[in-house]
Amino acid sequence: MSERVVLCYGDSNTYGSIPAVGGRFPRNVRWPGVLATELGAGWHVIEEGLGGRTTVFDDPILPDRNGRRYLTPCLLSHAPVDLVVISLGTNDLKARFSASAADIARGVGVLAEVALASGVGPGGTAPKVLLLGLPRHGPFDTDEVRDGEAKAEGMRPYLRAYATELGVELLELHELVSCTAEDGFHFDAACHAIVGEAVARRVAAMF
Repeated sequence: MSERVVLCYGDSNTYGSIPAVGGRFPRNVRWPGVLATELGAGWHVIEEGLGGRTTVFDDPILPDRNGRRYLTPCLLSHAPVDLVVISLGTNDLKARFSASAADIARGVGVLAEVALASGVGPGGTAPKVLLLGLPRHGPFDTDEVRDGEAKAEGMRPYLRAYATELGVELLELHELVSCTAEDGFHFDAACHAIVGEAVARRVAAMF
C-alpha cells in the first residue's frame, strides 16, 4: 500500500511558535511532528503552519496571511493528499477583523469546502478533512483581541453544524488543551504532545 499523506494546514501553533519568547519548537515537539511519530511508517505528515494565518481574512498589518488564498495551490503542490487537517480561527479573533463567532466558524467551513472540492485525493477524489476546533484561549492582556474568549466559545456550535453539514470530522481542542497563560494564544510543549496524540488517534480511526 502506498504512503498516506496528511497535510496539516494551520497558524503559529501548527508552525510551533514558542509562547512569549518567540522562536520555534523542534520538529519532534510540534504537534504535527508528534502526529508523525504516533502514526509511524506508512504515513507522511506535511507541516503547513504560518504565524498570523487567518481563515479567509486579509490582514492589513501582516500580508499574505489569508488562508483561503493559499489553500488551493498548497493542496495542488502536495497532491495526492489523503487527509487535510485544518487548524485555523485563532487569528480571526483579532479586533481588527471585526469577525463574529459565526463569521469565524464560517471561515473554517469555507476552507473545508475548498479542500473537499479540490480533487487532490487519491485518483482525483476528495481528500478526507479533519477540523480542529479552537483550544481554550486567554487570558488576554492586549487591545489586539477583544472578547476573544467569548467568540471562541460562541463559534463552537456553528463549527459543529458546518462539520455535520459537510460530512467532515471535528476534534474539539477546547476539551483537551488551553493555550499558555504567558500569551493566551500559543501551546506549550505539553499541549503540543496532547494535540498530536489526539489527532493521531482520530486519524487512525478515520482510516
